[in-house]
Amino acid sequence: MPHPIETPSATDFPRMLEVWEAAVRATHDFLEEHDIQLLKPLLIEQYFPQVQLSCIRGTDGNVSGFLGYAEGKVEMLFVDPQHHGMGIGRALLSNAVARLGANQVDVNEQNPKALGFYLSQGFAVAGRSPLDDGGRPFPILHLRLA
Repeated sequence: MPHPIETPSATDFPRMLEVWEAAVRATHDFLEEHDIQLLKPLLIEQYFPQVQLSCIRGTDGNVSGFLGYAEGKVEMLFVDPQHHGMGIGRALLSNAVARLGANQVDVNEQNPKALGFYLSQGFAVAGRSPLDDGGRPFPILHLRLA
């Protein structure tokens, strides 16, 4: 089924934060509770305003997945775990590649599901950093569209 892609408004940010948190709790088991609580306020205050956002809504009208893009790179892609496997992430990523020219993405090395997803979408590992952007010991794999 096709997934219409929209640009979310600031009124969607609280729901997007809920999607982010649910997705992180489902896929980022290497993060501690204090890591999640540290990152949460940064999403609305800093991260969302720095990227071009797109989203897909569920039948209830609420955001079920979203993507943030900047300068050729997918900076964030999160889908509500209740909607995993429905093509939402694939639709958002395909749109970012086709419409925006996205050809890079970083993924936590400790998140094998996300890595597998990006590899299945034509990305390949191009490099590795032992620390994340915040200097924390969460290795990052740098992927490029093959």
